[in-house]
Amino acid sequence: MASFLSSNSTSRTNQVQTVLVVVLLFNLAVAFAKFIYGTVSGLSSVQADGVHSLFDSAGNVVGIFGVLIASRPPDETHPYGHAKFETYASVIIGVMLLFAAYEVGSEALSKIATGSTGTVEPFSFVLMIGTLGVNIFVSQYEKRRAAELKSEVLAADARHTLSDVFVSIGVLASLGLVALGYPMADPIMTLLVMLAILKAAYEVFSTAIVTLSDHAVIPVEELRGLAMSVEGVEDTHHERSRGSESEIYCDLHVLVDEGMTVGEAHRVAEAVERTIKEARPEVKEALVHIEPNDGHVD
Repeated sequence: MASFLSSNSTSRTNQVQTVLVVVLLFNLAVAFAKFIYGTVSGLSSVQADGVHSLFDSAGNVVGIFGVLIASRPPDETHPYGHAKFETYASVIIGVMLLFAAYEVGSEALSKIATGSTGTVEPFSFVLMIGTLGVNIFVSQYEKRRAAELKSEVLAADARHTLSDVFVSIGVLASLGLVALGYPMADPIMTLLVMLAILKAAYEVFSTAIVTLSDHAVIPVEELRGLAMSVEGVEDTHHERSRGSESEIYCDLHVLVDEGMTVGEAHRVAEAVERTIKEARPEVKEALVHIEPNDGHVD
């Protein structure tokens, strides 16, 4: 059983890492294309968009290392495993989003103060539309794989990449307005994009807090219902759960007839554990505490 769980964990880790490497390659290509063109053309908004894309690439690298550490098996100092390191990696990605928002916002304020703007050419639109298409594809691909693999780091990174989509849309729209003779549209649109990036950071932190604060993952009613469906269970209390979407730990007290033998009560406990894990495959451990239903109150 331990070998099976280990192989499943390894398989998931490899899949998450593969997704992150694929996304990293796409992000690097997009980042360098926008940064080089922005520098050559003097379009600071395109250059800033390239810098923001580099934050995506940095997030991919952080995610890869986070998943590598999270895949380590339990040891003496981490008896519950290292899964939370994946959540820590998502927090770092959230911090990177904050830096990206700061960088984009600073660029916008600088342009408002100086009133400077670069040269908009037809290729400017070709480049931005092309990279926008790549970003949309990458974001949706990563979001879908995050749901399939129940990976917090992939979900966080997908939000990070999606923020780049908003940046690119903002830059594309501002280029159009600049070409029509409204240069201040560029920094104003960039400030709106900054708000979209901050929203993405908020979502990343909100998800991470659920895991790091040991927020209940499985509703108490669900745990109780699963336990009560097992023959021999007369009542339950102290139902608890914690963890992430991909790795859940839960425990509960199960009350049985006080006349049961230890062997019979143990079989009931095993049946409850099995029932919970069958209903929730992501549960790594279900700890069942057997108590006699003799009217006592904990």
